[in-house]
Amino acid sequence: MNTLDNILEEINKAESIVILTHENPDGDAIGSGLALYNALKQIGKNPDIIIPEYPRTFEFLPGSNEIKKESNVEKYDLAISVDCATIKMLNGFANYFENAKVKVSIDHHSTNTMFGDLNYVSPDAPACAQILLVVFEYFKIEVTKDIGTCILAGIITDTGGFKYSGVTSETFEFVAWLLEKGINVSKIYRKVLQTKTRANFELNRIAINRLEFFEDGKVAFTYITKEDEESVNAESGDHEGIVETGRDIEGVEVSIFVRETDKGCKVSMRSNEYVNVSDVCLLLGGGGHIRAAGATMQCTIEQAKEKILRQIKSVI
Repeated sequence: MNTLDNILEEINKAESIVILTHENPDGDAIGSGLALYNALKQIGKNPDIIIPEYPRTFEFLPGSNEIKKESNVEKYDLAISVDCATIKMLNGFANYFENAKVKVSIDHHSTNTMFGDLNYVSPDAPACAQILLVVFEYFKIEVTKDIGTCILAGIITDTGGFKYSGVTSETFEFVAWLLEKGINVSKIYRKVLQTKTRANFELNRIAINRLEFFEDGKVAFTYITKEDEESVNAESGDHEGIVETGRDIEGVEVSIFVRETDKGCKVSMRSNEYVNVSDVCLLLGGGGHIRAAGATMQCTIEQAKEKILRQIKSVI
């Protein structure tokens, strides 16, 4: 019996199921979580999906109105984590995972620590949502328009609109297949990548004004403070995409974006061709992908900047 058979067996047995993902969830995390939620509902299960905070951008996804901030269930029969590399990244709601009778991790990060009882991890996939298409086919679950919409939102987000190097020929085959099923690719693309809130636009403007260059222009650095977010009435996710601005500048290899929070600093990094930012972020207590990674640091913005630039200097 292979891992997917074991996972399906546990799903069929479970009376109570919870779906979880990483903190500060992006489109792949939310899309994967909701795709799985809709799929489990289709086969007669009644799962909970718990995501305390997520960007308004993804409120159009089917099932998003059923996302819970927390649960009063003390012990689920089955907990399934999607798009999450470590149990630490589940953060404040890791207890739902740890307390569950059976724990499953479905992911695509090469840094996944195999923290589940059952782990289905495919680092070659550019998005966790792409893995779920394979999983659902194996489980003989029909990919409806609702499920396909969630999956496509995940794929588009984590591939940057199909522009990152992790995109495979399979990715385009899957998208073509979803298009044939009547899923509006251009509409979803526009919603997840091209539509900005006013607060996001204002934060981008602040971050661009602060942008600094280091290492002969190969490194771009910027930041926003809690005060900045308050000044523009920012909500969860309104900082998304700021890190991309630096990466898109000619000559920049690594873009660094630091966001001040109540718990320290959230660091986002992107690279273009040769720097493995996942390795850099691992040294800072985080992780991620070769070209996109992040970390949480318990320090000030200035201290974070100094530590990050010191690590980047050795690999640039």
